[in-house]
Amino acid sequence: MGSRTPLFPEHERLGARIVPFGGWDMPLHYGSQLDEHHAVRQQAGVFDVSHMRPVDIQGADALAFLQRLLANDVAKLKQPGKALYSCMLNADGGVIDDLICYYLGPNRYRAVVNAATADKDLAWMHACIQGASVGINSRDDLAMLAVQGPQARAKAVPLLPEALREPVLALKPFFATEQGDWLVGRTGYTGEDGFEIMLPAAEVLDLWRALLAAGVVPCGLGARDTLRLEAGMNLYGQDMTEEIGPLESGLDWTVAFEPRERDFIGRAALETQQATGELDQFVGLLLTGRGVLRSHQPVLVDDQPVGEVTSGGFSPTLQRSIALARVKPGIGDQCAVEIRGKAVPARVVEPPFVRHGKARIAL
Repeated sequence: MGSRTPLFPEHERLGARIVPFGGWDMPLHYGSQLDEHHAVRQQAGVFDVSHMRPVDIQGADALAFLQRLLANDVAKLKQPGKALYSCMLNADGGVIDDLICYYLGPNRYRAVVNAATADKDLAWMHACIQGASVGINSRDDLAMLAVQGPQARAKAVPLLPEALREPVLALKPFFATEQGDWLVGRTGYTGEDGFEIMLPAAEVLDLWRALLAAGVVPCGLGARDTLRLEAGMNLYGQDMTEEIGPLESGLDWTVAFEPRERDFIGRAALETQQATGELDQFVGLLLTGRGVLRSHQPVLVDDQPVGEVTSGGFSPTLQRSIALARVKPGIGDQCAVEIRGKAVPARVVEPPFVRHGKARIAL
């Protein structure tokens, strides 16, 4: 038996199919993964993401600590509530985890890390303190919901504590606002508008039930994966790993090489990779033949392997099979993918595939 979120009895009550995920027992779907996917693209869905770990980082050296810990530069965060996406790297430039970091105020930050890597991440953070005046507090007392979709704002905001409603409505994308132990960010992992809501675990059941009563559809890990794939968003452990860094995972935009004097962990390794000029490319694939793209399938050009699929599946929105892949540079816009021993034609495209409910690539 894995760990369970405060909403686990609700998932059972709703008839969810429960699967192990990163050491947690989590809902895969509540009957139809396809219906849940379409609900987020067309209306609003809610995900229990309480398995993810908010970590508060504060103290006189918090900024300097995070500037060394993360590949992106938290000094860019000037306004309270502003967030950025970053990778936390090892000395070889591999990805220990990807995370969102919120600036909450002078010397106060919150990182939200992945469930499967949370313990490893915390151990790494503590090991990197090295005498700095920094406190690291894992907020195990909090739960987290993601409300996503074109109707997410209209349905979720009236259910928030009254003091939060007006500030939340004023949020720009990738900003958050807090009130007591509640923090609401206009962020997400689906390619749709919406919120990620952190709140005391003791209060999450009431919000969950209120959202469902308002017509928000409960969604599981299955829809979360197809939505993030359509949105061209990476999954840790598949698209990037401790051996494969951001420059080969389409995440070069999350690495801040300026200012030059900021010596973040992994910087030297990334600069060496850049200097070789032989980095693999991270691309999108649209299957034009018959089949379904899956991770680890070889990508071929002229029947020769040039890379592999890192994440793949069927896109419910596009009704086509799509994938993210790591390939040799300069392969052009046509390739094939080996599916069950056969080379099936595919087209190389630039992610995202879908954003705000609409196709972003030509079909």
